Amino acid sequence: MPSQLWGFFSECREMLNELPKISAKIIAKLAGKRKIKVGIFIALHTFGHDLKWNVHIHLSVTMGGLTEEQTWEKIRFSRRAIMPMWRYEVIKLLRKYAKAGKIQTSNNFLNQEYNKNWIVHLAKPTKSAWRTVSYLGRYLKRPPLPLSKLLHYDGKTVMFNFIDRNDNSQSKTTMDIDTFLDKFTQHIPDKGFRMIRYYGFLANAVRGKLLPIVYQLLNQSIKNQTVLEWRALIGKTFGFDPLECILCGCELAFIGAVFGMKHGELSEHHYELANAKLIVC
Repeated sequence: MPSQLWGFFSECREMLNELPKISAKIIAKLAGKRKIKVGIFIALHTFGHDLKWNVHIHLSVTMGGLTEEQTWEKIRFSRRAIMPMWRYEVIKLLRKYAKAGKIQTSNNFLNQEYNKNWIVHLAKPTKSAWRTVSYLGRYLKRPPLPLSKLLHYDGKTVMFNFIDRNDNSQSKTTMDIDTFLDKFTQHIPDKGFRMIRYYGFLANAVRGKLLPIVYQLLNQSIKNQTVLEWRALIGKTFGFDPLECILCGCELAFIGAVFGMKHGELSEHHYELANAKLIVC
């Protein structure tokens, strides 16, 4: 959606709950015209690469679906069909909340945004389903700022790099800690809010019944799930060992926790820690 509309979803965060619903409804409606039920999962993101407020939806849909006769039929979706439907539903949502007095805007402003050509990006189908799911799993659940992007912290300022979408170049920025925390914490979802959602034959209410049919039609088997411990899971997902000391490489051991301290011993060594100069025996 146009950047001019992002602020309304910060002004009234309950509207964020509506975006996954209406995006799934659009895809389901298009598939429903051919009497097909597709599988959909959605991730709602509120952040851009530089931590700015940027509301957008990542939607993944199967390239086929179940027919009423429980056969599998291929389907593709068109940007030309999706864009006006998405634009209409978002503007309709904003009008509804403006009428209720929950956001401050005018019909003239919304009319101007409605007349714009909105950007709906459709990625090309991929050949490897498992590789796609693996990639999406890491990307969609990533935090607003991955640890790997942090470059420096000295107790007063934070430096991190990001991709500048204006020219897709690597950039870096530095901001004071208060600004950084304000930008970072604005993306923390409200209690109970689900960032990842499932619809169609992936919906929790029907997946137990329909997924076995899908697997059978596609001649696929259900892979045995391997339960990883938290240490291995973090290593596989983020590429580092959480129990390895960043200073000496030794394995960390939990010896206790201290609560209520505003400034611990580590706070005295921000600069040394950031530059990995502190030697611990």
